[in-house]
Amino acid sequence: MTDANVIIDSGRRPLINGVPPIWATAWGKDEFGVYASFSINEVSQRLRWIPPGRLWMGSPKGEAGRNYNERHRHEVTIASGFWMMDTPVRQCLWQAVMDDNPSRFKSPDRPVESVDWDMIQQFLSRLNSKVAGLELALPSEAQWEYACRAGSETATYAGDLEILGVHNVPVLDRIAWYGGNSGVGFELDNGEDISRRLKKQYPDTPSGTHPVGEKLPNAFGLHDMLGNVWEWCADHWHDNYDGAPTNGSAWIEDDAAADYVMRGGSWSCVARAVRAACRSCFTPSFRSGSVGFRCARVQS
Repeated sequence: MTDANVIIDSGRRPLINGVPPIWATAWGKDEFGVYASFSINEVSQRLRWIPPGRLWMGSPKGEAGRNYNERHRHEVTIASGFWMMDTPVRQCLWQAVMDDNPSRFKSPDRPVESVDWDMIQQFLSRLNSKVAGLELALPSEAQWEYACRAGSETATYAGDLEILGVHNVPVLDRIAWYGGNSGVGFELDNGEDISRRLKKQYPDTPSGTHPVGEKLPNAFGLHDMLGNVWEWCADHWHDNYDGAPTNGSAWIEDDAAADYVMRGGSWSCVARAVRAACRSCFTPSFRSGSVGFRCARVQS
């Protein structure tokens, strides 16, 4: 089967010899599965097809680095496949849509960061209005963890953590930029001083975000699901999973002041935060050089 024979329908599932989605400018299949891309102002962004399935959401009791807010591990069914950006939103895409760049660590292929909830909603509204049928949104927390795990049940999609130090877990070096390695190769002149970080994997150097896609992807072909930048999700924050939906939908309360979930850890995080089950939250107005997002095309 060649890439030319792999066509995608309007978003529900990949098809052979079907019709591509109206938003796609390129599509095909590789060792990770089906993909499709859209373009805006000569900036292209690839999305990966995430097939339906099940996951155990949360962490088991014996997982190294486990936090209390990952309790009530439960099975979630993702009944419908969905599209997920294969990287966090890059600064070049944000610039093409919004005509500005709020990021601290500026370069086109780094993740856009320093964006709050309302800024992201404005971005989504503008982007969806520019590309017919695109209908991007933030993923639910369950969809994010399902996509991150890509069929694995270990702490990361590369295996469990062997924590040698607060900022020293060798398995992360292959798949993530985190507090133990984010100074390696960092070339901008506004890097953060990390000299006070304890027990790092590599020596002290200024650090920050890195261009997307430099680390190994997971089995779905998604890069930077762990590390580089925290990623906003669509859910309101809950202290644990007691009462959480089991169908993959976003867990939203009738509370305009609620915090929102973030997942994945970042370039500045301790190693234990860079796990598939790790969760955090921030107020909707929070902005930081370690916080970005990626989008999904979520099916009804």
